[in-house]
Amino acid sequence: MITAISQDPWLMVLVIFVINIIYVSFLTMRTISTLKGYRYTAAIFSIMETFVYVIGLGLVLENLDQFQNVVAYALGFGAGILVGMKIEEKLALGYLVVNVITSEIDKDLPKNLRDLGYGVTHGYQYGRDGERMTMQILTPRKYERKLRATIKELDERAFIITYEPKNINGGFWTKGVRRRRLRNYEPENVEEVLEEISEAGESESERDAEKEKV
Repeated sequence: MITAISQDPWLMVLVIFVINIIYVSFLTMRTISTLKGYRYTAAIFSIMETFVYVIGLGLVLENLDQFQNVVAYALGFGAGILVGMKIEEKLALGYLVVNVITSEIDKDLPKNLRDLGYGVTHGYQYGRDGERMTMQILTPRKYERKLRATIKELDERAFIITYEPKNINGGFWTKGVRRRRLRNYEPENVEEVLEEISEAGESESERDAEKEKV
């Protein structure tokens, strides 16, 4: 098989391109996982990376004596980085902290976001134009866009800053994130979802009151 590949220059170009995409994708994923502190995930990707290197990249490096192969190698390297970053984006490892500043201090935004499943810590500060409510919201990375859209639905003028914490100590924040609730709503229907949650809470309170009477 290797001989057949070596004898067909265009097949060799394709093989070099594909193998390098796979190899560099694993390399990129390993690097990102290492930087994020996911040691075991990084170890798994390093095993895959080494496997591809031993099996395929030796063939690639032995056939870089022609210009088209060098071009295929370079293009595959660049494409592999993009593919690796795209895979990591889809996996969405870890959490994000979203800082929100809003002038809508009369609205119960923190409670609404908690009801939707996010971990929220809030307080009040003063800016140039007076009192503001600030919120620190913890969310899994895969739900970042949904959270931002939800905040805009509840307060379109909110100021939002997002950053990724390197370490999270203490379990109360991550335990406060209810992933099932996060999955089961869409930002455009957030008002309806909050009404349903509120009605369900009121019904539960009424049942508890009736049980106490009995």
